[in-house]
Amino acid sequence: MAGLDLDPTQLDRYSRHIIMDDVGPEGQAALLDADVLVVGAGGLGSPVIEYLAAAGVGTLAVVDDDTVERSNLQRQILHRDADVGTPKVDSARRYVTDLNPDVNFEGHAVRLTRENARDLLSDRDFVVDCTDNFGTRYLVNDACVLAGVPFSHGAIYKFEGQALTVTPDGPCYRCVFPEAPEEGTVPDCATAGVLGVLPGTMGCLQATEAVKSILGVGDLLTGRMLHYDAASVGFEEVPIARDPDCPVCGDDPIESVEDVEYTGGCTVA
Repeated sequence: MAGLDLDPTQLDRYSRHIIMDDVGPEGQAALLDADVLVVGAGGLGSPVIEYLAAAGVGTLAVVDDDTVERSNLQRQILHRDADVGTPKVDSARRYVTDLNPDVNFEGHAVRLTRENARDLLSDRDFVVDCTDNFGTRYLVNDACVLAGVPFSHGAIYKFEGQALTVTPDGPCYRCVFPEAPEEGTVPDCATAGVLGVLPGTMGCLQATEAVKSILGVGDLLTGRMLHYDAASVGFEEVPIARDPDCPVCGDDPIESVEDVEYTGGCTVA
């Protein structure tokens, strides 16, 4: 049995997983064999990376072309004041390496594009979308759906957050949002601000979805969008259905993201 290959140090490190009936040594071995990509090492990406590393995800890849700014530190808990000015993937590597030597960290200090999306996202067990712009969100959705890779979407705004998990047999992000809002109609965090603890809540939910997917336990946020209001501490689920006319997961899907323009409404010609 794969779980019996855990060494004494791993049995100690992951003991609280191993004693769970729904995880056990076999489940922990599955986590150690898993390959997860996190797109974005900012507010949402910080708790996702931290908890997936702690859980023992064997290969943890991170894509982010940004550097740490002091204004990030109010919510991006992966980074320290000493990291200001350094690439976020470097501070993410430092954190993961210090926390768990079982994890193979794979850093990509690049921006996800339609040219590199297939190479970066394909063949992963799970992808976590922690991006902060619509173009990349649509790109992650399209590339993952076409590759058959499940992923978790998360977004935050002031006191509010949303999360959705897309699997090969469920509706995708485009089924919920066929087009991105017009530029300038939805302010970003730099303009509108965001409650510092909010991405911790939403990122933990995304990390939970990744772990559940790898373990094959529980019910994923598939076919339902979860909304969270930190001001009222309220959760609301909105059911969503697959759109047969969706250009990505519908009855006549596109074949590749390479010809899609991820600008404006991020629509597919």
